[in-house]
Amino acid sequence: MICCRKLCRRNLYSLTKNPSSSCSSSFHSFSSTNPNLCTIKLNSHCKSFIFFSSTLGFSLTPHRLSGPNDASSVIDHVFKPSFSRNYCSEGTSDGGSGEWTEEIEYLDESGSVIYSGKGIRSVEPGLDDHVMVGGLKKPFLNASAVAKIVEVVKRWKWGPELETQLDKLQFVPNMTHIIQAFKVIKDSDISLSLFRWAKRQSWYSPSDECYVMLFDGLNQNKDFDGIQSLFDEMVHDSSNNGISSFGAYNRVIQYLAKAEKLEVSFCCFKKIQDSGCKIDTQTYNSLITLFLNKGLPYKAFEIYGSMEAAGCLLDGSTYELMIPSLAKSGRLDAAFRLFQEMKERNFRPGFNIFSSLVDSMGKAGRLDTSMKLYMEMQGYGLRPSVTMYVSLIESYVKAGKLDAALRLWDEMKKAGFRPNFGLYTLIVESHAKSGKLDIAMSAFTDMEKAGFLPTPSTYSCLLEMHSSSGQVDSAMKLYNSMTSAGLRPGLSTYTTLLTLLANKKLVDVAAKILLEMKAMGYSVDVSASDVLMVYIKDGSVDLALRWLRFMGSSGIRTNNFILRQLFESCMKNGLFESAKPLLETYVNTAAKVDLILYTSILAHLVRCQEEENEKHLMSILSATKHKAHSFMCGLFTGPEQRKQPVLSFVRDFFQSIDYELEEGAARYYVNVLLNYLVLMGQINRARCVWKVAYENKLFPKAIVFDQHIAWSLDVRNLSVGAALIAVVHTLHRFRKRMLYYGVVPRRIKLVTGPTLKIVVAQILSSVESPFEVSKVVLRAPGDSVMEWFKKPIVQQFLLNEIPSSSDILMHKLNTLFPSSAPEIRSLSPPKPLISGRAM
Repeated sequence: MICCRKLCRRNLYSLTKNPSSSCSSSFHSFSSTNPNLCTIKLNSHCKSFIFFSSTLGFSLTPHRLSGPNDASSVIDHVFKPSFSRNYCSEGTSDGGSGEWTEEIEYLDESGSVIYSGKGIRSVEPGLDDHVMVGGLKKPFLNASAVAKIVEVVKRWKWGPELETQLDKLQFVPNMTHIIQAFKVIKDSDISLSLFRWAKRQSWYSPSDECYVMLFDGLNQNKDFDGIQSLFDEMVHDSSNNGISSFGAYNRVIQYLAKAEKLEVSFCCFKKIQDSGCKIDTQTYNSLITLFLNKGLPYKAFEIYGSMEAAGCLLDGSTYELMIPSLAKSGRLDAAFRLFQEMKERNFRPGFNIFSSLVDSMGKAGRLDTSMKLYMEMQGYGLRPSVTMYVSLIESYVKAGKLDAALRLWDEMKKAGFRPNFGLYTLIVESHAKSGKLDIAMSAFTDMEKAGFLPTPSTYSCLLEMHSSSGQVDSAMKLYNSMTSAGLRPGLSTYTTLLTLLANKKLVDVAAKILLEMKAMGYSVDVSASDVLMVYIKDGSVDLALRWLRFMGSSGIRTNNFILRQLFESCMKNGLFESAKPLLETYVNTAAKVDLILYTSILAHLVRCQEEENEKHLMSILSATKHKAHSFMCGLFTGPEQRKQPVLSFVRDFFQSIDYELEEGAARYYVNVLLNYLVLMGQINRARCVWKVAYENKLFPKAIVFDQHIAWSLDVRNLSVGAALIAVVHTLHRFRKRMLYYGVVPRRIKLVTGPTLKIVVAQILSSVESPFEVSKVVLRAPGDSVMEWFKKPIVQQFLLNEIPSSSDILMHKLNTLFPSSAPEIRSLSPPKPLISGRAM
């Protein structure tokens, strides 16, 4: 419209309301005087007016000018139209007809009147959507309207002044003008100002395209708060007007998701879902990508579930997103189902999909499926990556399928990929642990040639396997290679190597390695003690003593438990001279010699055949400084030195024993002590010890009185000496009960067991006892035993010492007892000094 006005001003040379103007007559006189010139000028003016008229909307077709008279006919045709005019507005503000009564004169350059008549009237702002050109309505061109809007908006930008200027527009805009103006403006703030003004107009109607362009502008300016505000406004308008904004809704979520506005985008997504608007695949993909990037795969799966529920078809991007995510999260069945669906819909799986499925299936132990996918990927023309090779090899190695792992290893190298450090380490260690040392060493050599320096863990693994196979030379070669490379062997490496050298009895080499270990800053006490324990368990007492001397010279200490084990090993092997210093060291380190250790020494004394060794053993017993030794020495003294009877002396000792902690040790001590007393001929003292031991319930089920039916004595858990004393003492007790109280049982049983049966039977047969031997029990009727008790020799046998006629029996005692030999206990750790209940 502005262009039209300018065009009007350029073509209107003169405009006046003077009715007496002589322009018309001048024109006629001029034309009559100069007809040819008039024709030329008229032609010129006609052409200009025809152009002007066509610009403003007239449809004028002038005749061809063939002569002077043609000009007049053109003027009559152009300036004297026969049609009647319709004006822009039907009425005026004062209620009149709205028609113009004044005349408009059109002049040429010289001032002559070309034509006079009613002219082009201006429109009223905001009321008309056209202009009147003569009698014709000329609509505003959209381009002109948009240009005017853009001009006003760019000049005033925002605020009340902008709205005032927009209200003064000489035409009525529509939403098409506004949308086209948005495309030209490309400034989100100015576009929003124009949008706010348009919303207040009566001709405004919500438009999805309008919102899309506004959101595009806000996104370019990174104004996400503005996007959120406009989105809420759009939701409100859509709910009120019932207009769908499909494009704008999806555009908002996509922009917010790409900007990583997690909470805002998800909130908008929920609002759109609640409104019932459809969401497109690209929007779902944007949200899924956002949640995956934020490390929230299960939220992404929730979006995917909403996508399925809405019936939205997945595209290639959705498959590329969801399949790897499902696979990595462990939902392998769902991932594989989507993979099959993708192929059925003729989507080509990408490398990322194959890589994730192969990796996840392999790690889950589904090796067949993993290998099938690996082969299928190659069928698509995709080349495996080094990461895929590594994943497959690791999966097969962890599953123990080393042959398949080696095939993949070779295939990987043929494909031109160079195995990395971790893969070399995996191959070497896995084959070493499986005992395939040749393959492990081959890979280890390749690893070194490839320039990778093996870790101490790899060396340790190889050392351990060579050690377990007894390959000392290979193990030492690896150790020297490791130290030459400047690597610091780990504690496990040293321990494994020292154990190997100890087992091979290479004491000097082991000592060298131990000193190098100490120089590296490691604590060597435990490792040295372990080596010492290897020699002890192996029975190499000489090597153990030699290693102990080396430890002492190097300032390395061992623990009391190992000292005790070595001491007992020396005792077992008859190395009493070497055993005594060990015991003294043990005692001097504040270690307590318990009753079990003392009893084991006493058991060796009972077995001793040589007088020289007896002296050593007695000195060892004395070195223990145990109260049991003082008690035993007191038994062999007279009442003058003890200053109390034997029975009282024995009772005092047994009262000092903590039966809660040492009940088993006390039984062991009684068995061995009774052996020793019997061998020494101290029968009365032995009977006192047995009597007190029975009183203290160390052998609670040894004697059983079943009223008048049967009386029994069970000596199966006793040593030979204890069994003999128990039989003599118990039969004496039975004799008193039967003779003095007249109680005679039907039968009397002596339960001996296979070992003690012969000993007890022989000693009773010397006094013609009525007991019959059957398997492990000696039986006799009560009446027969009663008559046997009445014999004087039996009374002497039961009251006094064992007759000297049993010298043959006593000679055999050296080989028959004690039943609980000390070597059985030599390698077992001592019982704790304090029980859990006491603590």
